[in-house]
Amino acid sequence: MEETPQKGTVTQRAIEQIKAMIAQGSLEPGQRLPTERDLAVQLGISRSSMREAIRALTVMGVLEARHGSGIYVTQLKAGDLLETFGVVADLSRGPRLAELLEVRRILESTATALAAARITPDRLAEVEKHLTAMNATDDPEEILALDLAFHREIALAAGNETMAAILEGLSSRTFRARVWRAYQEEGAFERTRREHAAIHRALVAHDPEAARAAAAAHVGEVEQWMRSQISEV
Repeated sequence: MEETPQKGTVTQRAIEQIKAMIAQGSLEPGQRLPTERDLAVQLGISRSSMREAIRALTVMGVLEARHGSGIYVTQLKAGDLLETFGVVADLSRGPRLAELLEVRRILESTATALAAARITPDRLAEVEKHLTAMNATDDPEEILALDLAFHREIALAAGNETMAAILEGLSSRTFRARVWRAYQEEGAFERTRREHAAIHRALVAHDPEAARAAAAAHVGEVEQWMRSQISEV
């Protein structure tokens, strides 16, 4: 991934000006930008700096290039704008890995509490389907995929798109696989199943505080183990 230009550069100022135009409504989600030349004149910068700014905002998920059509503002969905969380999670090691689990514990417990209050019967059935499938297999890859689906469904049930997007980034498959491979070597499958069952019971009961506690305990268990193994991961 290309680095965002440093603050204070002409390119960075161009980035901030385009972002301000979007925030103020001068550019709307889905709207086509003026040509590179016109925008450079409008903002009083060189075309090369404008090109760099557009490239950087495209990497961030703010703009998108449509072949033969031009540059457009994206729909600015949280999932697109927060993809970098997945990169951080995938590349982190040592203490930062434990820090990410700490952040996930805080957000996951909040999302699960919200889900307990808001979850619909259809989404609850999906959560139960993933739990049942998880309990029916001992294959680590299948369990990993089902665990991701289980937690993703709960995050969506919370009804907060931004929180769900952040959790999706913090729970990238690569990141989770690294943690699971090491964690499951210690025979933690059964404990994990019990923790998932406790979360499910709280959702069925529509009990936000029980859901919060069960989710915090579930992620906290992995976080505590990670901190004890920090030099080995």
